[in-house]
Amino acid sequence: MYKTGDKILYPMHGAGVIKTIDKREILGEVKEYYLLNVPCGDMEVMIPVDNCEDIGVRPIVSSKELEEAISVLRLESSEMSGNWNKRYRDNMQKIKSGEILSVAEIVRNLTRINRENKLSAGEKKMLSNARKILQSEIMLVLDIGEEEASEIIENAI
Repeated sequence: MYKTGDKILYPMHGAGVIKTIDKREILGEVKEYYLLNVPCGDMEVMIPVDNCEDIGVRPIVSSKELEEAISVLRLESSEMSGNWNKRYRDNMQKIKSGEILSVAEIVRNLTRINRENKLSAGEKKMLSNARKILQSEIMLVLDIGEEEASEIIENAI
């Protein structure tokens, strides 16, 4: 169990700091929830404590792991399906995994595709979401602002 002040990543929403741990009654059931303050977009998310493992919540990465993710942004694009629908499904699985290297790979590949061919609306939204997830973790690991984190991503790609 995490505690107030811990920095964690919620795979589909990004990294944040646990603001409080509250008990809430929802649909007649009392459960504990983490109230996560995600700095990217200044968002607050409630995460059921007993579902954390199932949904892939994890502590934020170390500085060394973050360096690896940033180096992934610099690599050549990896092979992806030419069919946008299959590519979308594959990328969604990677985002749900919460693995920073996978998210960095998605940001790199979709950014480069978008620069050349323009992405579908669904993939543009996916790119935006993946970028915010990566950006929020960079912000917390390096203790920097949103703009600086965005510049790190842009400069690496």
